[in-house]
Amino acid sequence: MRERTRLDGAIAGFRDLEAKMDDARTLIELGEAEEDEDSIAEGEEQLRGLRDEAARRELESLLSGEADGNDCYLEINAGAGGTEAQDWARMMQRMYVRWAEGQGYSVDYVEESEGEEAGIKSCTLQVKGLNAYGWLKTESGVHRLVRISPFDSSARRHTSFASVWVFPVIDDSIDIDIQDKDCRIDTYRASGAGGQHVNRTDSAVRITHMPSGIVVQCQSERSQHQNRHHAWNMLRARLYEAELQRREAEAQALADSKTDIGWGHQIRSYVLQPYQMVKDLRTNIETSDTQGVLDGDLDRFMAAALAARIEAMGGDTAAG
Repeated sequence: MRERTRLDGAIAGFRDLEAKMDDARTLIELGEAEEDEDSIAEGEEQLRGLRDEAARRELESLLSGEADGNDCYLEINAGAGGTEAQDWARMMQRMYVRWAEGQGYSVDYVEESEGEEAGIKSCTLQVKGLNAYGWLKTESGVHRLVRISPFDSSARRHTSFASVWVFPVIDDSIDIDIQDKDCRIDTYRASGAGGQHVNRTDSAVRITHMPSGIVVQCQSERSQHQNRHHAWNMLRARLYEAELQRREAEAQALADSKTDIGWGHQIRSYVLQPYQMVKDLRTNIETSDTQGVLDGDLDRFMAAALAARIEAMGGDTAAG
């Protein structure tokens, strides 16, 4: 059913582009016949918009990796810097939620750790929608913010960092073998909102996969059983993503943005002071519309990073 939905959407999108192109062409022809410059300009503007839409759909058609069409988890972690970095992590959370809503995707909050004064230390979101992982996987890496700190009484400029890690939700079609003896399961009291029941009982679950060092946690549900189920699914997804990274590292001599997500590996800078600029350091795509980007306008960056990734892999996205 997922594959059928994907194909139906692709066919409908192509036919919609065809119909819009015919309408724009007709508008231009009528404008030329009647010497109506406004109609010609309107038709040309429609064609420019269709060109961008066609380019996006062309990229989307290349999302042929094993898990590209799946939902995904998106983790955000604040870097060193206390309140300033935690506020930046919260801003990024809002940015990705706004982007997902603009795509018609739904977002579930899996886990969130509040900052001491403002913002968040970390969070995990589940983004649900066709090709969610295919688009968001290019966002993994370190994001840098430069601004006048609202928490600094001297109004000095601060630099903050937050990391993003995106990994796909794994369905039953992909088998991930996890040995119980390799895992340690801890329970603890959930923090934040959730009602008296959540805060009085050890309903939150943390699973540590000892061979890989991967740790996942979930506190979004009221019962420990439900949180344990979600945590196991997240662990399977993380282990699968680690395998995708291993394959990609073997296939590509130069490491790209997914193979190293250390604090020194920045993929994008968001400068709010002394000038306005968001620049992707992998593709050199930049814009001065910083507010638009922070409101979720990320398509230009994702499309450029995806195109560069596909080109670097020789057009083969099967490795993820």
